[in-house]
Amino acid sequence: MEKVSQMADSFTLEITSPSGIVFSGPMKHVRAPGREGSFGVLPSHTPFITPLQVGVIEGKKEDGADLIFATSGGMAEVHGDKVVVLAETAEEKTKIDIERARQSRERAEKRLADPEPDLDTERARAALARAMNRLAIAGS
Repeated sequence: MEKVSQMADSFTLEITSPSGIVFSGPMKHVRAPGREGSFGVLPSHTPFITPLQVGVIEGKKEDGADLIFATSGGMAEVHGDKVVVLAETAEEKTKIDIERARQSRERAEKRLADPEPDLDTERARAALARAMNRLAIAGS
């Protein structure tokens, strides 16, 4: 008798930031912002580890609901039936503080427009990218 292999129809996604686990649950698929480009994961995906950049982590939960998080980078590991994201920051779309993100954008733009001699321009550009990402995901 031939053995028939069955593929799983979901996997566990765990998103962790320095403040703790921000999401853990069953997923049908997920897309994340890899440093070399966006990547997608489906159940029974080949294992890998990759760095993340500023962007959006999105997917479909097992119950059909959408998952959308803003992230500012980190690492992702796919292994077995689990995807672990160790994020520098991760904010669910509905919990993004739009006013705070606008203020962050304005501060970064001001610093870059009129730089002081000791300004860390890479840090200011990174702050601007994070603020713009949060605003784009929040729809503002």
